[in-house]
This record gives sequence, C-alpha cells and structure tokens, in this order.
Amino acid sequence: MSVTALSSSSSPAYFSASLCRKERLAAEVILRVWISRRNRNLFKLLKHAARAAEYCVTYQILRLVSPLEAELIRDPSMQCKIRFRFAGEEFPPFIVFKIFHHTGGYGNKYINGKRALNPSSEAAADACRLMGYRVYYDQMIRDEVQHLKHKITDIIDVATMKDYMQYISHLDETPAYLGGRDNHWRKLSLENVPRTMIMYDIINYAESGKLSSQLKKELSFLLCLPHNEEVQRRQLSIVTQSRYPSANFF
Repeated sequence: MSVTALSSSSSPAYFSASLCRKERLAAEVILRVWISRRNRNLFKLLKHAARAAEYCVTYQILRLVSPLEAELIRDPSMQCKIRFRFAGEEFPPFIVFKIFHHTGGYGNKYINGKRALNPSSEAAADACRLMGYRVYYDQMIRDEVQHLKHKITDIIDVATMKDYMQYISHLDETPAYLGGRDNHWRKLSLENVPRTMIMYDIINYAESGKLSSQLKKELSFLLCLPHNEEVQRRQLSIVTQSRYPSANFF
C-alpha cells in the first residue's frame, strides 16, 4: 500500500465518512425492525377486529350496511352466515365480508330472466319488444363478453366440481342486472362500524395510522398472546364493548 493511500485511509475525513455510513446502516436496521414490529401488532389488532365482527357484532354491522339483509341474520329459517376475511394487495389489508346461505343439503333455486327466458321462446321476443332492440342487443353483447372472459358463465358450461365452484363464484360476483346474485365480497369501511366500539378505532388506526386514547389504554392486553379461552373472550369483549353503555347511538 502506498503512503498516499495509507494516509488517505487514516485521515479524519475517511473515518468520519465510514462512521456516517455505519450509522446510516444501523438506522436502517432499526427502522426495519420497528416497522416489522408495528405491522405485526397492527395485524394482531385487525385479527381481533375481524373475529369480533364475525362472532359478536355481525348484526350491528350489517344493519348499518343494509337493514334488509340484516334481517336475514335474525331469521332462523334462512340459516344465513356472514364470513369476514382479509383482502388487498398491500399492507395493511382491509376487511371484507360476504353473506353465505346454508341450505342444509337441499340447495336453492335462483331465478332470473336470463335463465328463465329461452332465447327462441315467445317470452324472449316479448322482452325484446319491451326493452327495445338497443337495450336487448346490449344485454346480449354483455353476456357474450362475460362468457369470453370467464368461460364458465352458465350451468351448461359446468363439467366438473371445479367448474361448478367457478360458476357459483361468477354468479355471486355478477351484478343483478346482468343475471347474477350481486353477492360479492364487500369492504368493511369505517361507515359500517359503530363509532362507540374500539373496533372502529382499530380500523381507523389501520387506515390513518392514528391511535386513539381508548385503544392506547387497551393496547398491551390486546397484543398479548391468548393462553386460554378466557383471555380470548376478554379480548373480544374489549373490542366490541361500547364506550358509552348508557347511550344508544344506533
């Protein structure tokens, strides 16, 4: 090593630059660890919110989304159940929900104009006259585009169990005006959650990154591992309990 290189490597400027580089790398490591811990804690809170929404406050949430659909939950003859899950391509995920109907193995019959009217029947000709040629042809084009895109859009396209599940999924995702059930996965937003619950604070924290004072008080207990069922029930109770028990906001 030359004298010039040795003197430059031992100069104060070299040591200062090396120290700054090490400090920057250390800061990046600390930042990654902090973000990882924050994301894990946020995911735990979101799991509490999703579990509480499915098992504790399903009716209250659905009543804010759709009062008519909320009555299905209270009708024991319908045997409807709401499922909640996470969705989204980025972190944090958002909660979505969907209504499922348990038929008890008997199945159900979904009737719509697309399935009830045969293309060559007199009813189809009457529908064309009532709708007008332009609207009727637009509907036919939409049906053809749906078939080219999804391949399995009608019961006659079903050949295997996989095809049937794809057909049922397509039927749920398709809007009602196109002959579907319009029963897709819907996002659970702040407008659908009662403001008096900590669940609202959790979803607000996921969207805005701001911790409420009430959530800060219960944060340590909500983030602890539930070693038994009593702890789990207590955590769900905290997430769904009202801040103002005597007030009736909804």
